[in-house]
Amino acid sequence: MRAEGGIVRAVLLDLDGTLLDTARDLIACANQLRRERGLPEKPAGSYGHSPSLGSAGLLQRAFHLPPDHPDMAPLHQRFLALYRAQISDRTRLYPGMPEVLDGLEQRGIVWAVATNKPQALSEPVLAAFDLLERGRLLCGDQVTRAKPHPEMLLQLCRQLDVPPREAVMVGDAQRDIAAGHAAGTHTLACLFGYLCAEDQPARWGADALLREPLDLLRWLDNMQQREAA
Repeated sequence: MRAEGGIVRAVLLDLDGTLLDTARDLIACANQLRRERGLPEKPAGSYGHSPSLGSAGLLQRAFHLPPDHPDMAPLHQRFLALYRAQISDRTRLYPGMPEVLDGLEQRGIVWAVATNKPQALSEPVLAAFDLLERGRLLCGDQVTRAKPHPEMLLQLCRQLDVPPREAVMVGDAQRDIAAGHAAGTHTLACLFGYLCAEDQPARWGADALLREPLDLLRWLDNMQQREAA
């Protein structure tokens, strides 16, 4: 089910690859872990879109191991310890995103973060940018089923007291768009996020493609003008 027309009162943002560029910290930790295991660092480009897949996906790419390999559990535990120690050293808001958040608040549009990243990692990285108190946050380990299931988005809409048809899900992965469709929200796909050659965001069925964060405000303003007309 997809939202059709109407006003937009809430923006739901994915975290990694949409709100924040977290890849450099994630990759730095993966490479530090490789060095600790006596392996050379891998170039950042070799990780592809794995930062969008979370720590497990990143480690699978870093060590070429299947998810059920016995080495994955200790690697994951050590990776999390490294990441917590430098969770915002290299992470940055995407250029234009501070203006987007300010613009949403000036327009009276509430915003929230809908991420599959666990709460213990999401809260400190948002706090590092003074964002934790500005918007809502719902994480993958706070719901029964994470994206692409719509549970997270539906729960956020209830918390914000906004019907899904008046919300838009913004993300850089197909699961973000699929979750939005299932929840009945509008959807926007970010081309500036963690995409790889195999990704085809134009085929995800999003309402629009964002080449830069500020395109979000332009899309919202266009929606408002169409509604006023």
